[in-house]
Amino acid sequence: MVLTLGALVAFTVATVVGPINLSWAELWNGLFNPNGVDETTRTVLWNLRLPAAGMAVLIGAGLSLSGAHMQTILDNPLAEPFTLGISAAAAFGGAASIVLGWTVLSNPQFNLAAVAWVAALVAVFVVAGAAVWRGASAESMILLGIALVFLFQAMLSLMQYSATTEALQQIVFWTMGSLQRANWTSNAILLGTLAIAIPFTVVNSWKLTALRLGDDRAAALGINVQRLRVTTLVVASLLAASAVAFAGVIGFIGLVGPHVARMLVGEDQRYFAPASMAAGALLLSAAHAVSITIVPGVAVPIGIITSLVGVPFFLILIFARRRTIWRS
Repeated sequence: MVLTLGALVAFTVATVVGPINLSWAELWNGLFNPNGVDETTRTVLWNLRLPAAGMAVLIGAGLSLSGAHMQTILDNPLAEPFTLGISAAAAFGGAASIVLGWTVLSNPQFNLAAVAWVAALVAVFVVAGAAVWRGASAESMILLGIALVFLFQAMLSLMQYSATTEALQQIVFWTMGSLQRANWTSNAILLGTLAIAIPFTVVNSWKLTALRLGDDRAAALGINVQRLRVTTLVVASLLAASAVAFAGVIGFIGLVGPHVARMLVGEDQRYFAPASMAAGALLLSAAHAVSITIVPGVAVPIGIITSLVGVPFFLILIFARRRTIWRS
């Protein structure tokens, strides 16, 4: 509840701050009495601020829930959507759309997102198919995911090498992560992916909690470990692919959010999953507010802000684990 309240506060702050600051009264009137504010304020609020702030909440929640699932099925506290090459595949797909003109949809506004999403799903099917073929062990999935990361990063570098100056600028900006292309349609799609993932998480919460005890114990409780791991991978990948498709590569939310939740509520998925979503929404909303205020009139790519916060946390986590291993 505290994390959810914090996410709501961060969402509100991200809505009122920016090149044109809105007062709390203008925000209230713009939301509940649109005719009580001038046309400029109404346009800024409904066409610019609310879609971007809403996307920050949805993507933060989605990436964090995806990271929580990845850490559960891989039994690795350092796992996140980047681990299995999903984000790298989506980044390559977006770059290929810009450089090679790959087209999935006739609407240019959503074509880049669609190509990135399809590329991410290719990586998902490769990992899931190989996991089923090899028994769906966490080790095989991680190793294959690492190989896919290097493969798609190399292909992304090839796209950047062959791109024109204008296309290269678009690729670099997109791979840094940005919420400036947010609109109500993209937010509706992101909300739809959460509408698929949340019921799945609720239904399988006790199975995912049992999986943290180890594959053998989970199987002894009657759980089909291979099917649970693969289906959870698909759901987590759907969340991550949709986030990258619409906002580019935003790192560390899928790593930091679940760890914040784990420190507060533990491993019980009934509390861990919703706390992870709230923590991710809080972190990305706060990062979005910082990104549009740190340089007046310029929206700093949000991936830079999340990385500046995530890298120190990542190092603290690594050193804390080393001290725990040393003591044991």
